[in-house]
Amino acid sequence: MSPLLQRISIDPQVCFGKPCIAGTRIWVSLVLDWMAAGMTEREILEDYPQLTREDLLAAIAYGAEIARERIIPIQTQIENKPAA
Repeated sequence: MSPLLQRISIDPQVCFGKPCIAGTRIWVSLVLDWMAAGMTEREILEDYPQLTREDLLAAIAYGAEIARERIIPIQTQIENKPAA
């Protein structure tokens, strides 16, 4: 898995399981929408200081993988929890 994709999390208990920037509730699709609407990297980072440049690159990388129409191996939070 690309190191950038490790910055993406999918947790069925967070944002209905939508891919988010890890540690936030900011959807990958929202970041891509902002960029598509013309927001610059600087504007996004000023408006959302919890994000980093690498987070924005991770969103782009995730979008590129999805566009290839293949399964992306992103671990869900449930997969990371120890068995009871």
